[in-house]
Amino acid sequence: MGKTVAEIMTPNPISVTPKTPLKEAITLIAEKKISGLPVIDEEGKLTGMISESDLMWQETGVETPPYIMILDTVIYLQNLARYEKAIHKALGQTVADVMSDRPITIQSHQLVKAAAKLMHDKKIRRLPVVDQEGKIVGIITQGDIVRMMANDES
Repeated sequence: MGKTVAEIMTPNPISVTPKTPLKEAITLIAEKKISGLPVIDEEGKLTGMISESDLMWQETGVETPPYIMILDTVIYLQNLARYEKAIHKALGQTVADVMSDRPITIQSHQLVKAAAKLMHDKKIRRLPVVDQEGKIVGIITQGDIVRMMANDES
């Protein structure tokens, strides 16, 4: 049948709130040697994820999108909304400013195989595990799945 997410997930993961100062989240990620954190509201419901990728904007900054000038009019060749979001992330001071606000989730009763497929298809390294109300109950990472595979082989 296969193992469920509940059997290999990390329960009660370290999390932050949208109002957490960005410096605090960066310190947590670095000190705990993790690649991302669930972002939860006052009721424990998942509202987003903050990852190392989200934090890269802080260091790299934002490049002006390509444009052309025709008769003194600037025509941008890329979506300006995406550029504005990038600026917001680069200048962010709180977790809410830089987090991904549409996290992909899984529930604890689902099979690890489903989690692995979701991570592969969406190109993500971690999946928050939520209950029926959307409250965070755990997190499953690619590392958890690889460790499970290694243990099954022995």
